[in-house]
Amino acid sequence: MMRKEGANVSETETLNEVQFGKCCCCGLTEECTEAYIMSVKERNQGRWLCGLCAEAVKDEMLRSCSSSSSSSSSSERRRIEKDEAMNRHMTFCKKFRAKNVPPNATDDELISAVKQLMMRSLESPRSSPRSCRLPRT
Repeated sequence: MMRKEGANVSETETLNEVQFGKCCCCGLTEECTEAYIMSVKERNQGRWLCGLCAEAVKDEMLRSCSSSSSSSSSSERRRIEKDEAMNRHMTFCKKFRAKNVPPNATDDELISAVKQLMMRSLESPRSSPRSCRLPRT
């Protein structure tokens, strides 16, 4: 009997270990427990989605449903299933990343650009609250 309890404890520990989940749409990596990763994959046909992409998929489904109710012909628009909404969102994310990310961009370049932007904003003269007031008449 002790052995069985020990097996349950190790299984629970495994489910509570922190792991990294990578979103299949946007590529965001999050620290999550194995149990959470499994529950998210269960809801999303075996795919791990970050919270933002999961909401975008829900929105895609709702938009298709509302579009179908407002159109005159029901054959033109139909309510799409979750799998189709995920595929549409994944396609959108791939197109967006391909369009907006330079091929040689690295994390260091991004950090350097943000640093330069911060330095410029710190060096620029600030207006005093008095200069913003309207003159009294």
